[in-house]
Amino acid sequence: MFENAETGSTVDKDVFKTRVPGLRVDLLNAQFDLRSTDFSVLVLIAGDDRLGCNSVVDLLNEWMDARQLKTEVFVEPSSEEAARPRFWRYWRVLPRRGCIGLYMGGWARHILDARIAGKIDDFEYERRVDHAIRFERALTDDGSLVLKFWLHLPRKELRKRIKRADADPALSWQVDDVDRALLKDHDRVMPIFERYVRLTDRSTSPWHIIEGVDEDYRDLTIGETIAAKVRARLDAPEAPSPAGPGSNDEPTTLTAPQRSPLDAVDLSKSLERDEYKQRLGEAQARLARLVRGLRGGRSPVIVFEGWDAAGKGGAIRRLIRPLPVRDYSVISTGAPSEEELSRHYLWRFWRDIPANGRMAIFDRSWYGRVLVERVEELAATTAWRRAYEEINDFEGQLAERGLIVMKFWLHIDRETQAERFQERVQTGYKKYKLTEEDHRNRLRWDDYKAAANEMIARTSTEISHWQLVAANDKRFARVSVIESVCERLERVE
Repeated sequence: MFENAETGSTVDKDVFKTRVPGLRVDLLNAQFDLRSTDFSVLVLIAGDDRLGCNSVVDLLNEWMDARQLKTEVFVEPSSEEAARPRFWRYWRVLPRRGCIGLYMGGWARHILDARIAGKIDDFEYERRVDHAIRFERALTDDGSLVLKFWLHLPRKELRKRIKRADADPALSWQVDDVDRALLKDHDRVMPIFERYVRLTDRSTSPWHIIEGVDEDYRDLTIGETIAAKVRARLDAPEAPSPAGPGSNDEPTTLTAPQRSPLDAVDLSKSLERDEYKQRLGEAQARLARLVRGLRGGRSPVIVFEGWDAAGKGGAIRRLIRPLPVRDYSVISTGAPSEEELSRHYLWRFWRDIPANGRMAIFDRSWYGRVLVERVEELAATTAWRRAYEEINDFEGQLAERGLIVMKFWLHIDRETQAERFQERVQTGYKKYKLTEEDHRNRLRWDDYKAAANEMIARTSTEISHWQLVAANDKRFARVSVIESVCERLERVE
């Protein structure tokens, strides 16, 4: 693959000087026009030509408006990054729609570095490559334009560069131990590079392999490719936003199956007050001991979903009551902000993934994509349908990093919900909880039930299965949740 790129391509210096001014105008115009669109652009610069990667990133910042170019150079993970799943560092810096993100090295470099150094075996390598493919696909499915450039330097040119640096102290900065190691181990390393490029070369995010012998050719080719690809996307016929409303190929009203996971929940379960107090106190004490033991270790991620007025807030308050604030965070998920809407829907949840030993509790979560956004047609059918796979991959990456994912659906019947709505109307400090949206959602009970049943069926995995909690009786639900969390934490190795 790389040998085919070793063509000795060059560009005349006068031609280079003539074309660069127009290219810079094209790049700046593309940046300006991009600002009013609903897609982002990610430019990944990677390769075996380390010096070339640095030079290209510097040059693009010179040629383009650096204020509108979000540049990220990924070196070794910081302590904050190392305490979280590997792709956390890439998700959290995604550019908003209408902007360009320029990444040097990124996920490609760190997967390859680990494999070359022997830190991971073939199985782990394949798994990380699969995560890279899924990451890029999630971005392109969401509408992003992903441009990937692999900068390649033939072995003889690398050898010449090292010799020049050794002979002239003024050029010593052009090479380092990484370059010398690559030359020494060239025959072993290059097939690893080629295999990665081949595996991750997809029609929606292909690699552009650029030979770096002639710097002017390299720079001009990359700049013109970026300008042409962005302009082609800008001039393409307008399509519905991948994340927004679109044509649905199924009826608005969903049909629930005759017998479903939610139908199987025994809503008659309850606890008398005395038993509730005893079991609640015991469970909270047990939880406090377990969470203390997690400090600096594995992190629980607890998701609460369920019907409006099912008691999620009350269950969360009892869950955190015995815990010091430093041991947990509660993330209440409402309608996405303008900033959140400008990125992939998982972006805001990746940002809140906790560091080692800290519990994260989500009061509603990423499952909004396949619940409210599906039912209310806030997401196109293609968007919420692919979300099942995206969510399973997301939770799989959390589990691989050692996070403990627990998911609770608090289930009540329609009669209980009506009673609780009325109670909120009559209770001064609960009135704020009841909104017009709650009443509207209630009218679409069957649609939400069908969506919830499919969600439960398609996202209950061996890594993170759904626990369906009977919540007609709040006391039973609260104790059941805390005891379930304790049982799961006690199984942690």
